[in-house]
Amino acid sequence: MITGLANQLTLLRIAAVPVIVALFYLHTPLGYWLACGLFSLAAVTDFIDGYVARTLRQQSAFGRFLDPLADKLLVSATLLMLVGFGQIKGLVILPAVVILCREILVSGLREFLAGVQVGLPVSQLAKWKTMLQMTAIGFLIVGDTGPSWLPVRLIGETGLWLAAALTLVTGYDYFRAGFGHIGRAVARDRRKAREADSPARQS
Repeated sequence: MITGLANQLTLLRIAAVPVIVALFYLHTPLGYWLACGLFSLAAVTDFIDGYVARTLRQQSAFGRFLDPLADKLLVSATLLMLVGFGQIKGLVILPAVVILCREILVSGLREFLAGVQVGLPVSQLAKWKTMLQMTAIGFLIVGDTGPSWLPVRLIGETGLWLAAALTLVTGYDYFRAGFGHIGRAVARDRRKAREADSPARQS
């Protein structure tokens, strides 16, 4: 149900995305700090909406669909803006590409598994990956506009590399589990095709 508090928090996370994008175009230290603040608030809702849903018993099929979608929109849009505005450049673009590609592949896998009525639960390691990823992106948004005594960009870049490494590990785990279901679904479809073809041949 959309009116539930958990889903409203998730919808707020989606609504924050265009605002964060717009703040980048201010191209000022204030704009980057505001974008970081809003991104951080949106990231926090990612960790509390699930808790709220379980506590208030507001878990729903719509929420399970909306929550990962909101995460992907928030992360993907912000990473693209970071690359576009030069906050991420050089080799650091590689972990950003890894993260984006993984999000697309896992989304495709989840869509297929939903079609065969199989869920793909989020692992604990994936939750840690998300936390590290969100933290790194927050540092990268601030970038060189951060305090001179703190290596803000270095912290963000290091965190993004670590998040990309965890992305590969969790992505492998998801696909290893997913391909087992895919193999069984393909075998089942082939068996049904043979069964349907057998009476036709007999007739």
